[in-house]
Amino acid sequence: MADDLALVLSAVSALLQESFDIVAMVSDGHAALEAILEHEPELAVLDISMPGMSGIDVAREIRRHGNKTKIVFLTVHEDADILAGCLTAGGLGYVIKICMNNDLIPAMNAALQGRVFVSRFS
Repeated sequence: MADDLALVLSAVSALLQESFDIVAMVSDGHAALEAILEHEPELAVLDISMPGMSGIDVAREIRRHGNKTKIVFLTVHEDADILAGCLTAGGLGYVIKICMNNDLIPAMNAALQGRVFVSRFS
């Protein structure tokens, strides 16, 4: 899990603790890339806008390294162009943060099955 806001990391951790094992929680893109390459998790939840390296760049880099981790983006951006960039970078999920409580776990489950999940834009 990677997000530059401690409050979001805390909320995601609380939401996922009963359903998923969290192997790393980091607050910037470079740390996210390092954690993914080190732990090789089945799935990673990435914020898009983070210091050092965006979540989209992290996704591109892990693919360049041949890593098969599935990616779900967790973001404030309700933007079709950013969504397209996330999918092109290999993302399978795109969850709007205000929809996180309802959408994050279904998005993660869909990604683990190789399916795409996108939160409904308002």
